[in-house]
Amino acid sequence: MRHDKAVMVIDLARRLAASAEGLTLNEMAQEMEVGRRTAERLRDAVLSLFPATEEVSDPPTKRWRIRGGLSGFEQAPTATELVELSKAAQALRRSGETARAAALEGLERKLKSAMRSTTLNRLAPDLEALVRAETIAVQAGPRPSADEAVLATIRRAVLAQSPLGFTYSRPGAEARRRSVAACGVMFGRANYLVAADRESGRIQTFRLDRMSAVEAQDGMAVPPDDFDLSAFASQSFGIYQDQIEEVVLAVSPEGAAEARGWRWHPTQTLEDRPDGGVTVRFTASGMRELAWHLFTWGDQVTIVAPERLKRAMAEELAAAQRGLEQAGY
Repeated sequence: MRHDKAVMVIDLARRLAASAEGLTLNEMAQEMEVGRRTAERLRDAVLSLFPATEEVSDPPTKRWRIRGGLSGFEQAPTATELVELSKAAQALRRSGETARAAALEGLERKLKSAMRSTTLNRLAPDLEALVRAETIAVQAGPRPSADEAVLATIRRAVLAQSPLGFTYSRPGAEARRRSVAACGVMFGRANYLVAADRESGRIQTFRLDRMSAVEAQDGMAVPPDDFDLSAFASQSFGIYQDQIEEVVLAVSPEGAAEARGWRWHPTQTLEDRPDGGVTVRFTASGMRELAWHLFTWGDQVTIVAPERLKRAMAEELAAAQRGLEQAGY
């Protein structure tokens, strides 16, 4: 068996062992990024090498899974995987996400404790070298807060589909007691609970650092059946949710190369312009956050639409100018 095929067979076996319900052939092909015929050959190789593989009837399809997991040898992580896990924990801790960092650090310890000492000794020099050779650049921005107890309570409410109660405080407004159906959490420059108001059913966001006295309440509170957290998050340029608009930006020839490699938004399209520049289009809300981002492009980006983004940019520019004037410029 060729080396690259052996790697793919082991990879598929791990995926089958990691799936409680198993995978269909189409799902195997999708996850492995291969055609169906190749997926069939890989499945057959897994069946011959891993006798614990079982076929599960799921009309009108079939699924395959490996019950009982794989051996430590087959599951041993590589030095690169361990370093990436360590870096992810490090990035969370540096950004102030101590609870989430501790969860990844605990996972790292569990993985290492399950490995044979000979494997750890073999990986140790590579791990040390990679840790010294790679670091994470610290970026300016707010330090998001995700209290471990608050996160744990939210997760319990999500799993139990029970109401989530909390007191919410906003600057300039009186604190209010809320009861919602928790849909999930969005992590970013600030961390937000996404939830459906139990009275109106409207989907809203709540900053975690403004929530207090958080508790899972008695009863049932089920999010809307058609709600998709990923789709909801993709509607906005950042976190803030408001009116969705068609955004059109004209990037100058000087910034075109960088703009083509930039991830502006999940809905983005890029069009080359005759002058060598690029037109960027996407649909999103969060014009204020987009205006903040456009500051970093200087005069390389011109706002074509919408008008609300132009106003937001003008207001931010005016505020910046006032700050400079107060400083004597």
